[in-house]
Amino acid sequence: MDDTLIDVPRGLTNVVAAETALGDVRGHEGFYHYRQYSAVELASERTFEEAWYLLVFGDLPTRPQLDAFKRRVADARTIPDEVAAMLPAIARVTGGTDALAGLRLALGAVAAVDGIRPLYDTAADARIDDAIRVAAVTPALLAALHRLAAGEQPILSRPDLGHVANYLYLLSGTAPDARTEHAVSAYMTAAIDHGFNASTFTARVIASTGADLGSAVVGALGALAGPLHGGAPSRALDTLDAIGSPDRIDAWVTDAVLSGGRIMGFGHPVYRTEDPRSRMLRTIAEGFGGSRVEFATAVEKRVLALLSELKPGRELHTNVEFYAAVVMELCGIPRSMFTPTFAAARVVGWTAHILEQAADGKIIRPSSRYVGEPAPAPLPPAV
Repeated sequence: MDDTLIDVPRGLTNVVAAETALGDVRGHEGFYHYRQYSAVELASERTFEEAWYLLVFGDLPTRPQLDAFKRRVADARTIPDEVAAMLPAIARVTGGTDALAGLRLALGAVAAVDGIRPLYDTAADARIDDAIRVAAVTPALLAALHRLAAGEQPILSRPDLGHVANYLYLLSGTAPDARTEHAVSAYMTAAIDHGFNASTFTARVIASTGADLGSAVVGALGALAGPLHGGAPSRALDTLDAIGSPDRIDAWVTDAVLSGGRIMGFGHPVYRTEDPRSRMLRTIAEGFGGSRVEFATAVEKRVLALLSELKPGRELHTNVEFYAAVVMELCGIPRSMFTPTFAAARVVGWTAHILEQAADGKIIRPSSRYVGEPAPAPLPPAV
């Protein structure tokens, strides 16, 4: 056996850790795709369920297949009675302010009540059942926890509504209009998958051990909760609120740049061009119109212009968080639910990666390079 260690960059940047047929991010081109299709085109022109079906089964569905899949998803949204009884306590434990923490507890309970078995012991068809179940129930759990935190009772899903429309209905108690549904569906579809980010890789590492699918998703949620990964679209709105008015843009941005502060909603570790998700969401926001959108676009233009002047050679663009925040606000989603809404979409990508990793059957077990004191050292006298 060859014990030679290979030096790799910190954070495994640009290291290929596995092969995937689910999609890719081409940062220098400003393009990413789900299987063979542009993710942005899917988000703009197809439903959330169609993109979901594509990732799980490999092809876009026919109309009969899509109708059957929608029914399958609707049936899988139901929160078990045992878990529903726990949700008020979970909402109290998490203080009503951390929906992702509540979701981790609730999803773990669903996996236990449903008897979701280790991937290692589960056939491929049963793994798909578990994947659809976990991804379908996630928005219902998030909405229930949100309503409980607000002092309201959770409401039951409507099987006549699509996945995204039902989520919005569970949050507000009102079915969305077509424009709102399409806007949120486009955002959530665009957020389903985005390469081997930290949470997706976490899900695959856990899946590679043969653990149950629920554990892999809960682990991914833990990674997403980290400030360096999950982000917080609501902070982009905080920036707009802090600037306040168009006449304050230049002074606020100049002070932020020169003081070394970060302007939320700008910059991305992968894209060296405009984030294609941001471009799509800007168009959606402009379709709504209004003073908030006009102000957001004015801030974007001035930030880019001032960055060019103050930090020449440092190319930054708006990322997905900037206009995602604007769109979600326009659609009535509370700020506290911005990141949970992202998670409700990304869980579909996680489960697709879990299925792919489980089929591989190889545990992910990298090595480390020891940099401590030389060993073996003699033990000091006992005290």
